This record gives sequence, C-alpha cells and structure tokens, in this order.
Amino acid sequence: MIEITPAVAIREDEIEIEFVQASGPGGQNVNKVATSAQLRFDVRNSPSLPEDVRARLSRLAGKRLTAEGVLIIEAKRYRSQEQNRQDAIERLVELIRKATEKPKVRRKTKPSQAAIRKRLEEKHRRGEIKRQRRQIEDL
Repeated sequence: MIEITPAVAIREDEIEIEFVQASGPGGQNVNKVATSAQLRFDVRNSPSLPEDVRARLSRLAGKRLTAEGVLIIEAKRYRSQEQNRQDAIERLVELIRKATEKPKVRRKTKPSQAAIRKRLEEKHRRGEIKRQRRQIEDL
C-alpha cells in the first residue's frame, strides 16, 4: 500500500511500471539499458480513490490522461531504473495529494459604500484633470 494521505491509499498492484529506453545523455549506457520508467495508473477504475478525488485528479492530469482514463507518468530524470521508478511513484503520490485538497469555496463580495464613493470621486478628479488639459476655443 502506498499511503497518500491518512484517508487515501492506493494498492501497489494498481500501478503498472514499464521500463523503456530513454533519450538524452548517458553514453553507451543509454543505448543498451531501458532506464526510463513509464508509470500507468487507471484513474477511472481505481477502487482506492473517492469520487471527488478522482474527478479533481482527472482535471489535474490534463494531457497525461488517456481517453480510457489511464494516467501516464514518464520518469527519465535519472540514469538508473530504480531512481526513475521512485521518481515516477513520488510524482504520482504528489499529484494525488494535490487532488485530495478540496478547493476553497468562493463567496461573492460586494464593495463597501465608502469604496464605491472613493472610486467615483477619483474618476471625477481624473476627469477634471483631463478637462483642464483641453485647449480653450476663441469665441
């Protein structure tokens, strides 16, 4: 079990990790060893996630979520399989942790009478300044 929060934990068998060849630096090693980790997590069918967390996670995942609802995280930061595997899992946990946070409810606010009056006075003052800049026409 991978614990995300005290209330949410996912089973390790829900995560699929596949190793593929990484691009970039690494010399001959990069051509021989599959070090890049590709983590797959089925968000849509995961029994470990509550419905609200699942919806927020789908929104947070963005382009990393496939049409089938599978989250794909690619980790190729390190030159070893184990480090990339850990990195992918940490990134998944961090993403789910963000999804567990409920968004703050926005309450409509209304400007105070004093704020409205101050704004209108300032508009009037600016208008006066602009009016004084105009040229006086000869009659």
